Amino acid sequence: MRYPFREMSSDSRSQRARILAVLFQPKRAEVPWRVLLRNTAAVIVPLGLGIGAGRVGIGLWIAVGAIVTMYSDQPGPYRQRLARLLAVSAAGGFAAFIGMALGDHLAALLLAATLVSFAGALLVVFGDAAGRVGMAAMILLVITAASPASSAWTALASAALIAGGGLLLTVFSIAAWPLQRYGPEREALAGVYHGLASLARERSVDSGSAPAMSEDMTELQHTLLGPNRSRGAVMDGFGVLLELAERIRLELTALTGSEPGESIDRLVRGEAAALLDEIGRTIGAGTDVDRAMVRSLQVLRAVEATLPLEGISSARRAPAPTADSPGLAQERHVHALCGQLAAAARNAARASTAGELRAAEEDLQLPRAVRPQSPVSILVASLTPRSAAFRHAVRTALCLTLALWVGRALDLSHGYWIPMTVAIVLRADYGATLSYGVLRVAGTVAGLLLTTVLLHFLSPDPWAWLAVMGVLCAAYRYFGTVHYGVAVTALTGMVVLLLALAGEPPEPTMVSRLVATVIGSTMALIAYGLWPTREREQIRPALVRLLRAYATYVSSLGIASQAPQRREARNGARLARANAEAALARLIAEPPTSPSLLELTRSLLANSNRLARTTMTLEAAMSGPGAPAVQRWIHALTRQGATSLEQVAEAVERKASPPTFSSRLRTLQRDFARELETSGVGPIATELATLSDRLVDNINTLGHIVARARAGDRGSQEPSREGRRVVRS
Repeated sequence: MRYPFREMSSDSRSQRARILAVLFQPKRAEVPWRVLLRNTAAVIVPLGLGIGAGRVGIGLWIAVGAIVTMYSDQPGPYRQRLARLLAVSAAGGFAAFIGMALGDHLAALLLAATLVSFAGALLVVFGDAAGRVGMAAMILLVITAASPASSAWTALASAALIAGGGLLLTVFSIAAWPLQRYGPEREALAGVYHGLASLARERSVDSGSAPAMSEDMTELQHTLLGPNRSRGAVMDGFGVLLELAERIRLELTALTGSEPGESIDRLVRGEAAALLDEIGRTIGAGTDVDRAMVRSLQVLRAVEATLPLEGISSARRAPAPTADSPGLAQERHVHALCGQLAAAARNAARASTAGELRAAEEDLQLPRAVRPQSPVSILVASLTPRSAAFRHAVRTALCLTLALWVGRALDLSHGYWIPMTVAIVLRADYGATLSYGVLRVAGTVAGLLLTTVLLHFLSPDPWAWLAVMGVLCAAYRYFGTVHYGVAVTALTGMVVLLLALAGEPPEPTMVSRLVATVIGSTMALIAYGLWPTREREQIRPALVRLLRAYATYVSSLGIASQAPQRREARNGARLARANAEAALARLIAEPPTSPSLLELTRSLLANSNRLARTTMTLEAAMSGPGAPAVQRWIHALTRQGATSLEQVAEAVERKASPPTFSSRLRTLQRDFARELETSGVGPIATELATLSDRLVDNINTLGHIVARARAGDRGSQEPSREGRRVVRS
């Protein structure tokens, strides 16, 4: 028997819990102190110069440009950072010119707002960095439209000041480029090697968790190989270290997923972890190898020498696998790990600023799986109602244009805050729109209370206001990624003080801001509710892409000559998993979500993580001695495994039950195990047999999860006769 009112009560409790989590749950701080200082300086310095020279208006426009550009100052190579900041500055200056030139012509302004907001919102298809460019353009358009210029030349001069604020922040951001040419790249690469050291020290890893450092490796690829990257011999060395880090991660995944024994465990958690930390320190400092790294490498090699060295020749003379064979398999992984560590140590020295590397024969590029497509092809593919980015662009264009008209029609003081709030709050997914809407209102109320107290105790001295502005600006930048509500509190105080510097009384300003913020947030939430982008409609395609990416990865293991394709497949699987995990987070944040869909998504993700660990361990094993001799036998198994995963993906896509493939796959695995027993390849046979068994179990489990979910859906759609009689009663 079902009780609808109970379900509604549960849903409302869940919604309240989400809102409370949005209000009170902070995130990890990610803003270095040097970023706080330079961003705050880009705002305060022009204001101080304007106050001192008696030209406050000029300082205000420059400060506004710096504030809007501030959040595009993100970590990364200097070339990439420069491209981002220049794009925001240029877009902001252009939008400011349009706003000031058309501010007195409502019809033309509304048309321009529609076009700018549609194009700006559509940029989310290229990622967060591009999305910030579009948001900056929308915000500056509606702000400057409230201060129409008397002539085109005046509009151009004011827009140039706003763009100049962005350029000033850009100069502060890249000022250290000549002194630290590869600083961001070194920092990112060193962070990965320190992360590998932490992974080596872990005693055990949950097989259902995602493989360690997946996000870090993807970010490092974008840093070292992405667009606008630096070039040169040192960057070539960084590319070598990136590939070595990937190989070390594979070997550590194989070792941490089992019980390697006391001696191996001590070597990995001790000497190997210490050497990884030394490599990270050397890369980060950009120095040559020091005595500490040499000593760590010598200790590692000495301990490695105490372990049996098992190669192909000895493997052929070895007896049939025994119960002790898995230990030899772990020793083989340790020997491979030590070789990769030694290579990383050598290349860490050669990649120093004083080192010389031979030029690479071919240019390094992002792996195809994470390489962006042509911008034109991406935009063309997004111009359809099926695209989440297109729906977001249409929603934003209509809602912002309406909000701009409402602000003018109501003749509110500072009515431009209504469309500005819409531009900030309205996001591509429900969870972000809800959180930004709730936190925007809460932060505005808190900010107005804070500003009231500050203005009560502060003397009406512009220099005192400037000092408080510096504190609020630093808080706004710091808390922007920690807690948006606190950031809005600081921003509200900044806006009131900026307008006070411009000569406007603070009391009516505060009331107008509160009213406009409530109206704008309400409009954004209503707009999303009228035409939502349901994550429940996007989650299945994300799961299908994940399963097909793993199918490609599994298939690549069966052909020894496909090392480049295997690397591409591994990167593609990692990217698909990251996208699926992000989709799950958005799904959880949506209003009432089907419990069966949520359970299916969670189960598939958890078990796909197990499949990832098995496949990565199998890839590491296939690179060991003796593996080439059995390559032709594993080809049939991996090909059938890939076919089975494709069938599971198709079942998820069509909401059907997958075909029964477990018997065929299991038969191939048993044939493979029997071939291994008589192959004479030694202990590697036991490891490959165990891994192939795990591989088949993982794939069968995914099929079972999809079949179970489908059976549950049918059961919920077809209640029993007895159940129907109970409902009627």
